[in-house]
This record gives sequence, C-alpha cells and structure tokens, in this order.
Amino acid sequence: MTRSNRSSLLSVVKETTVGETTDAADLAGSHGQLTDGDLPTRVLVLGVARHDGTIRAADVFPVADACARSPEQVRSCLRRLVAEGLFVRAGVGQGAVYRATDAGLAALGTSAHRIRLSHVQDRPGQGWDGHWHLAAFAIPEARRPARDALRDHLGKLGGAPVHNGLYVSPRTWHKEVTAEADRLGVAGHVTLATSRTLSIGGVDEPAALAVRLWPVDELAERYRRFLDRWGKVPEGLERMRRGQAALPDSAFLPGSLAMSVAYMTCFDADPLLPPELLPQPWPGSEARALIVRSRRLALDIRAAQDRPALFRAFDDLIDELP
Repeated sequence: MTRSNRSSLLSVVKETTVGETTDAADLAGSHGQLTDGDLPTRVLVLGVARHDGTIRAADVFPVADACARSPEQVRSCLRRLVAEGLFVRAGVGQGAVYRATDAGLAALGTSAHRIRLSHVQDRPGQGWDGHWHLAAFAIPEARRPARDALRDHLGKLGGAPVHNGLYVSPRTWHKEVTAEADRLGVAGHVTLATSRTLSIGGVDEPAALAVRLWPVDELAERYRRFLDRWGKVPEGLERMRRGQAALPDSAFLPGSLAMSVAYMTCFDADPLLPPELLPQPWPGSEARALIVRSRRLALDIRAAQDRPALFRAFDDLIDELP
C-alpha cells in the first residue's frame, strides 16, 4: 500500500492521544467512562486499520474490551462498514479480515489530506499565495441530487458560499472540484475561476473576508474549550514519567479515544484556512500541538512495548511529516 493510501486509512480516525486525567488510575476511571454518543465505536474500529488496508478482528476486539465496547457493538460497526461498501470481509470470528475497497480508500482520501494539511500548515514558512479560488454552478432542478451533492462536496473541501451557486476557497481546488463534477455528470454546468482580489459587500481585506465567510470566531471558541478541558494532559504525563509510572492500556486506550472524539468535534467543522487569514495565535494550531505532545508522552510511558494497534497510522503520519 502506498504512503498516500496508508494516510487515507488514518483519515477517518483523525487525531488521538491520551485522556484528560493525570495518573493511570484517573485515566481508567470516570473520564474514560463515556457513552456511546461520546465514543463512537466506528472511531475505534477504524483506528486499528493496518498499513496494508486491513482491519483484523483479532486487533479490534482486545482494544474494544479495554474501552468497554461490547463484541456486538464491534460486530455491528463492521457490518455497517461492509454494507457501505468501504470494506469487504474474508473469514469469520477472530480470524476475520476486513479489507478496504477502492471506494473506501477514495472516500477516506479527502480526510487524509486534511489531517496532513492541518499539521503541515501550522509550521512556519508555508505561506498563502493570496489567490481566491471560485466555483460557480447552475445545475438544473431536474439534477437536484447532483446539485446538492456538489454543494456538499464544496463544503467538505472547506469552501464557503458567497451567493447561491457560488463558492470560494483560499486553497487550490480545481482538480478536486472537477473530479467531483465529472463523477456527478454535471461538469458542463460548473465554472471555475481564480482571482487575487475579492470584494463582498464592500469588504476586501482577506482576514476580514475570512471572518465574514467562515465561522472563525465560533471555531476558535470550540478549540479553546478543547484546550481548556485537555490542556493539562502533558503535565500529568510528565509527572508520571518523572515518577517512573507505567501507563497501562486500560488507561491509554480509552483515554486516546476520548481525546480523539473531543478533538474531532472541532476538526470536522474546520475549513483549515491558511494562517494568514486567521487570528494569531490560532487555537487550532495549539490543539494540534497538544495532541502530538500528549500522544508522544503517552507512548513513552506506555507499559506495553509494542506499537499500539489503536491509531498506529496517526503515529506513522506524525513521524513522516517533514
């Protein structure tokens, strides 16, 4: 499997690290006891995907048990992934292997790109080229499902509506928009353009336009709440390391999932605007730095010496970043 495809498996998992509390007992305690809504089994199942594009039942069930997920919850999730066409199953029981289909890898690819982009653009010197990229469409009512699908796709790419049928992004998206329009059979109804200037309602300053077009302030507040809740994790882990305490998987695994799910509530809504368009310091960058630091500290004091099955793809992505 290529490096790109390995990252695509990571994409639906998003980020992860350890939980909110400051010692092993706390990590396995009340903060790790989450409801089904707080801790989607899907995140857990996809989080153990291997580099060869497989999910092995033998990997999933021990992790699920440590995170208080029942075998039936896991089996139900795996059935849904197969029904959605994302994976195919071979074998039964603990020997079952679920392999990602082409459709599954394609669906996961956009999110993989978002994860890599989010970490890369936080580093100094990336820079925004100052161009606005526009996509306009006038799709007939008879093709309404395709029109709605294209609109949704533009939103997933981080685009913002300017007017009905007109979207804008600060990032190059010509290839992605064209591919989706072709897939939907509406390429003839789509117009793409790029401009160095954009004025909406008399506003043309880039950062001001970003606030007008995207919910920047609301997103910043989401990230701040995440930082307020999880910001002391590294301090607690450092204290455990100084005391030579080992972090058991009964604490490491549910903590990792808990923090991942909390972060995803921010990340999934983030259009990942270039830093030049955002207030600084940007709490989203702080949140990603917190995740990486916490994850590395947790791995350093983890009792087990092998690479953890849960979110191993995220660990590899972080190691591969330039």
